Amino acid sequence: MTTPVPVDPLLLRMTLRIEHDIFLVRQRGREVAAAVGLEHQDQVRLATALSEVARDLLGVAGGADVTFVAVLHQPGPPSLRVDLAPLRPLPDGRYEPRSGAVARLVDMLGVVDRRGDTVVRMSRRVPPSASALTPERLAELRAQLGRTAPGSALDELALQNQQLVAALDEVRSQRDELAVLNEELQETNRGVLALYNQLTEELEETNRGVVALYAELDEKSAQLRSASEAKSRFLANVSHELRAPVTAIIGLTRLLADSASDPLTAEQTRQVGLVRSSATDLLSLVNELLDLTKAESGRLEPDWAEVDLRAVFGQLRGTLRALAKPGVELVVEEPPAPGTLRSDEVLLAQVLRNLLHNGLKFTERGEVRLRAEVREGWWRLSVSDTGIGIDPEQHERIFEEFYQVPGSSRPGGTGLGLPYARRVVRLLGGTLELDSEPGRGSTFRAILPTGGA
Repeated sequence: MTTPVPVDPLLLRMTLRIEHDIFLVRQRGREVAAAVGLEHQDQVRLATALSEVARDLLGVAGGADVTFVAVLHQPGPPSLRVDLAPLRPLPDGRYEPRSGAVARLVDMLGVVDRRGDTVVRMSRRVPPSASALTPERLAELRAQLGRTAPGSALDELALQNQQLVAALDEVRSQRDELAVLNEELQETNRGVLALYNQLTEELEETNRGVVALYAELDEKSAQLRSASEAKSRFLANVSHELRAPVTAIIGLTRLLADSASDPLTAEQTRQVGLVRSSATDLLSLVNELLDLTKAESGRLEPDWAEVDLRAVFGQLRGTLRALAKPGVELVVEEPPAPGTLRSDEVLLAQVLRNLLHNGLKFTERGEVRLRAEVREGWWRLSVSDTGIGIDPEQHERIFEEFYQVPGSSRPGGTGLGLPYARRVVRLLGGTLELDSEPGRGSTFRAILPTGGA
């Protein structure tokens, strides 16, 4: 079994005693940095920081013992560490370089305790591109550094001058590049400023157009309001004027058909029935026009009170059952307890009666069902039928005034009931929804708050 060879991280050891040693420490520091694979700029940074710290310690501690160590066993990449052990204790056991820029030249610079002695330590990471620092490689580097003879102070000074000249040349090159970039930036700024001025002018022009458009829209809105009010007044006046003669016509037809009057022939009886039926339809249209006019003009005010749905459902069951065709069943379910909500009983009954009447009119067989349920504080009053159904493209249009579904052949429709129902439901604080497909019937759902609007 082979015993693993321990790794000796020590690369070089030297002493700092006189002024001349500062040059040697700098020179050897650069050589060690180059040996472990630091890039040229990092070599210069480490050597510069090392010479500054060595100069400080020579003045405050009379010198130091300097060791260069390769640190391998730590989280992260390997690093080159330099320990400077002062010959005399540092004042207060602390060290601050005279130049604040020294600490920025290395990854770490500080004072640590090494086996009871205060040591100034600095380190620099070895880049991943450097050769692997294996035990054999470290032994080779120690031998190489041991064979290298240190140069003279004059040689080190000449090398520093060369590095300084190179640094100054690089600074000048960067300054020239910066000047070019500044010129380009100024040109860009001029272009941006010109574009900003152009956009500002265009925005101001657009704003003027928008202001003019808003003024025109306000004028159109005022005209529309005026036209809507005029339409409402016209419909109300016409409805009131039509109501009396239509009611008179219905009364006259009843007198003519009365058994106490002179008997009519079969043909006359049929014609009088047609007149009464037409007058009744006309009166229904007049009443719906009046209701719609009130809703549009805002003159329809709910009379808020606690409404018992059981009473409303019972009344609807009794009054509409006779309208069901043979083969069609009217089903009015009992609402769940407590069965009350805050609303307007008359308006709510009008909405439900309208929906049930439509369902009975457009259903030839099956059923029309009224049911109620409470979900999350909202009443859902649903009227469903098994009638002809409505195409999804027509779902919104059927709530337009006087609109009827194409292809519908059922008589007696005015196209005003659903628009009025939706306005009333909104007035009561809810919404009126529709779920329907052709051939699968329709479900109208009035969703109302339990406590009113």
